Amino acid sequence: MRLLLVEDNARLASLITDGLSREGFSLDRCATLECARQMFASNTYDLLLLDLGMPDGNGVDFVRAVRRTGIPTPILIITARSSLDDRVIGLDSGGDDYLVKPFDMPELAARCRALLRRPGACLGTTLTVSNLELDTVGREVRVAGRVVPVPPRELDLLERLMRRVDHVVTKGVLEGALYALSTEVSPNALEAVVSRLRRRLALAGANVVMHTAHGIGYMLTAAETADRKSR
Repeated sequence: MRLLLVEDNARLASLITDGLSREGFSLDRCATLECARQMFASNTYDLLLLDLGMPDGNGVDFVRAVRRTGIPTPILIITARSSLDDRVIGLDSGGDDYLVKPFDMPELAARCRALLRRPGACLGTTLTVSNLELDTVGREVRVAGRVVPVPPRELDLLERLMRRVDHVVTKGVLEGALYALSTEVSPNALEAVVSRLRRRLALAGANVVMHTAHGIGYMLTAAETADRKSR
């Protein structure tokens, strides 16, 4: 999952980035609303984390502007403004959730996952392809009912492919979901993640096939579907 964090406190931004990265999220960071506008214009995000008290404007105005454009990206407001009026204004302006500073990192991660599980968002509850199952709540992969340990980056790749089963997912989309803009990505980084995941699923007995569309991207299918198409 790729998140945009808009927070001008450098220390807090680093803590949030480190904490959510350990939970398997990829984060881009902005310290101004103008930066956030530019990032939103050129990238697709699964969730926006927004502080209201920014140096170049009011975060509430930014939320309203985002909603006026029709962008449905969930917005989690994280702010020191704790009054009832502030909460009501933040939510009524288009925020999906409101978390008052200071907060514990496990709660922030849980709220992010909850927002991403809402109808129409990026996470469902359980994804299934043949005997392969992904529990997006517990972030757990099972093959024929048996738990298979999968590292966060491979898990994010698997989720993207399972959500588009039988369809090619482009390399650009996958790289955008797996890596933050600040991350240095080698030319074959995605291919390496695909290779590790493909091997891991094969060893676990997953009845799926990961196809490579050379120069385009990757596709996940059930093995029986792949067999029928090859006849």
